[in-house]
Amino acid sequence: MSQVKKLQPFINGRFVESKTGKYTDAFDPSTGNVIAHVPCCTATEVEDAVTAASNAYGTWSGTPVSKRTEVLHNVRSLINKHMEELTYLVAQENGKAWNEAEGDVLKAREGTEQAIAAASLMMGECLMDTSKGYDTSLYREPLGVFAGIVPFNFPSMIPFGWMTPICVACGNTIVLKAATFTPQSALRFAELYKEAGMPDGVVNVVTCSRNESELFLRHPDIKGITFVGSTSVGLHVYSTAAANGKRVQALCEAKNHALILKDAPIERTAAGIINSAFGCAGERCMALPVIVAEDEIADKLVEAIARLAKDLKVGPAYDKSTGMGPVVNEAHKKSILDWISKGEAEGAKVALDGRNIKVPGYEGGFYLGPTILDHVKPGMTVGDIEIFGPVLCVKRVSGFEEGLEIMNGNPFANGSVIFTQSGYYAREFARRTHGGMVGVNVGIPVPVGSFPFCGHKRSFFGDLHCLGKDGYRFYTESKSVTIHWFDEEEAKRTKVSTWDGTI
Repeated sequence: MSQVKKLQPFINGRFVESKTGKYTDAFDPSTGNVIAHVPCCTATEVEDAVTAASNAYGTWSGTPVSKRTEVLHNVRSLINKHMEELTYLVAQENGKAWNEAEGDVLKAREGTEQAIAAASLMMGECLMDTSKGYDTSLYREPLGVFAGIVPFNFPSMIPFGWMTPICVACGNTIVLKAATFTPQSALRFAELYKEAGMPDGVVNVVTCSRNESELFLRHPDIKGITFVGSTSVGLHVYSTAAANGKRVQALCEAKNHALILKDAPIERTAAGIINSAFGCAGERCMALPVIVAEDEIADKLVEAIARLAKDLKVGPAYDKSTGMGPVVNEAHKKSILDWISKGEAEGAKVALDGRNIKVPGYEGGFYLGPTILDHVKPGMTVGDIEIFGPVLCVKRVSGFEEGLEIMNGNPFANGSVIFTQSGYYAREFARRTHGGMVGVNVGIPVPVGSFPFCGHKRSFFGDLHCLGKDGYRFYTESKSVTIHWFDEEEAKRTKVSTWDGTI
């Protein structure tokens, strides 16, 4: 048996051996085997990463944006070159099915491509003669060092699609806290950034506990925090960092709902729900864990979803025929099992039970099959709280208004969806839903990276979302410069006025 590797943080352009005495095991969810020992970096090592980023900022922020994006061009080429390797890392450490793991890496590439356009998106504005003889220009400038706190579920896309590319393209530097369960992808991406020509200290990756990452929230050299994770932690990050004068974008939990009207085509709608509810084993904040179906079609719809879900092949992530991989670890699997039992205890009916699924040859993996809980009533916690697993809850309603009311009553509002052939109801839904990302016959309404990922309510804390124009505003600040040049006659004047005609 090969020796399990001991990972190292990436600080100031190189991997360094941590002096910590605390390591956490990272697992291959498909087998249950330990694949890496992950260091809980010391506070000193986290401080070293911030110092490296701070030292690199002056030179990097003064580098022309065309040179900064040239490095990102090289990163994109390296992502393409190493696509198979990067996909395998995601599949191995997270458990996503192969095509989903590849999608994770492709989203990192998409974020990189968006950041290559930084030169046009950072452009400011200019107005001549704001007052007679006075011109004013507005510039967008970088702020300094940012910290990124990363979840386990998208180990490529979130740190190196959402966070790092735009941050560094704008002239900032960054320290990423990779997820302890899935750190290998982020560490490999950091290495590729180095190979692409990124100067030392611009991109740093550490692994540590919440205790050490608290340093980011108060450190005087950190100008902003970008966070993805649970609402309880996100609220703490937002309130603490903002109180210390930092910019914050905190993307948090969700309980996305889809309203299914009686005119929706049953088979096509069921197929869309399958991908949305059970893709990535439900471990994504834009999953579709709740459908709200009109009574008239609810039985047929649940029957169709259950039939299609039974055909999903559950298996190891790196088997390219797998339709749904395992969940990330044993503890998370137990949490999902507890939620299913809680749903039963609250009165939900198990229409499809994935609790006892077995994958021959992979008995140690963390597998669950697709599960459907029908007749979930308002007030049942299983239908209101994020489970983060392959569990679909079905709520039944009499019509559009009741369905919309139930959906808008949820405290989370990342996404919301309607399946219908009615243009009227589609328009009403888009206008009145609380969801920040809306789908009409689209199960996962995540827009392309040129638009922001705009969650609402308790799914987001902050003012500027990630990606799109919001992303560039988050990573830059405005500076307005007013210029006046004396003409010959004015230059000869000696009398001083306290008012120049401007307000």
